[in-house]
Amino acid sequence: MAVLDVVLYPDERLATVCEPVATVDEKLNQFIDDMFDTMYDHEGIGLAAPQVGVLQRVITIDIEGDKANQVVLINPEILESSGETGIEEGCLSIPGCRALVPRKEKLKVKALNRKGEEIIFEADGLFAICIQHEIDHLNGVLFVDHISTLKRQRFKEKMLKLKKQLARAK
Repeated sequence: MAVLDVVLYPDERLATVCEPVATVDEKLNQFIDDMFDTMYDHEGIGLAAPQVGVLQRVITIDIEGDKANQVVLINPEILESSGETGIEEGCLSIPGCRALVPRKEKLKVKALNRKGEEIIFEADGLFAICIQHEIDHLNGVLFVDHISTLKRQRFKEKMLKLKKQLARAK
């Protein structure tokens, strides 16, 4: 298992629509394990494959952070949604930046699990918000795409400054 490098905004890979996963195999499951390691290392509750530079439709989630409630969604699709909610969201690809994002309160989701089996389930609360945030990543959308242009520009400038600092530190 390994901790992968997190792609930072405004990297163009984060604005790319991801390809569906064709085969669930041992290689993909190893990658999923690496995604969880990366997510926990960065103290996140969700991670999408493009955030580590892989343009495939894979998501890892653990809103409890206890490793007992890990969720893997491969080729996820929202079948139904209802209600309105929202929280101040952050993102591992945009560290230190947060903003209120409107989301649906309840979801019905279809995906493959890490065994390649189709699952259909309902989600609400923080779990539903996290699913929407991560599916957005798979569609090349970031939480900053839901906020004002001015605030998005401030976040972009902050991230470009951080990238320069990280490059100098290497």
